[in-house]
Amino acid sequence: MKSQRRRNLQVVVPCLAFIGIMIGVVAYSPTLYRLFCAATGFGGTTQRAIADAGMVSNRTVTVQFDSNVAPDLPWRFVPAQREVSVHLGEQKLVLFTAENLSDNAIVGHATFNVTPDRTGIYFNKIQCFCFDDERLEAHERVDMPVVFFVDPSLGNDSETADIHTITLSYTFFRSPTFDKAKDLSRFLAAAEPDAGRGRQLFAERCAACHAVDANKAGPMLGGVIGRRAGSAPGYNYSLALRSADLTWSVDNLDRWLADPGKFIAGAKMPIRILDASTRRDVIAYLQIESSKSSDRSKFGSVVQSASDQPRKE
Repeated sequence: MKSQRRRNLQVVVPCLAFIGIMIGVVAYSPTLYRLFCAATGFGGTTQRAIADAGMVSNRTVTVQFDSNVAPDLPWRFVPAQREVSVHLGEQKLVLFTAENLSDNAIVGHATFNVTPDRTGIYFNKIQCFCFDDERLEAHERVDMPVVFFVDPSLGNDSETADIHTITLSYTFFRSPTFDKAKDLSRFLAAAEPDAGRGRQLFAERCAACHAVDANKAGPMLGGVIGRRAGSAPGYNYSLALRSADLTWSVDNLDRWLADPGKFIAGAKMPIRILDASTRRDVIAYLQIESSKSSDRSKFGSVVQSASDQPRKE
């Protein structure tokens, strides 16, 4: 009897395990599919990057833009430019205009792809409204930035070497996820600086090389506002930064982040932040961190001064 039960278990347990695995595959198949597409560029799925490749080719491609809106979404959604010519490896900023034609705030989510499909693995987005659910207030109109580059390797791949035009397509759908949606008004020129968003952007775009309290590949940025360029303690600056006769202000940081090499000739920082709203919020975060650093320094000076006073016996 026990032998029969053991044989039955040897059949039932693998069957149950197989069923469990299949249920898991079905449940997670959308996520697995997205990961597969992101890794391979399948179906024209684009890639995500925090910076460009650092190399710009002489070869150019034309990137065209296509925009669509689902029937149940009362938005106007169009590219500000129908096409741009870019060098392979060149970081490019383009704008799309979204306008809510209804009397209510609405959340939308954009799907996207590039054609020809085989270019997806080489098309890299640094910044895009398509990464999240986005909320647009009633009758609000916003110009939304997209920052991208096309990897120079596209020109060396025999399957893509003959491609001279890429089309980036978006379709906006209505989304039921209202509470967690991001507010598109952050891209308005008149929007107040958002240090909270700046902290998140700093973590995404800057933290690989910078910290606020320590030197890494780049100098520490705590206390940068009001600090003389090239003067963070313990950091080995380039000659260009050591020789720069300037103090980091909000305006100077904005010009620096937009194009370091243009602002200070010979600067070695390879990262540029083309979108003005991103620069604004990152700088707002650095302002807060600079204030904290200043307060810590003042406190340290007071403590040191107190310790230097003669003690009364």
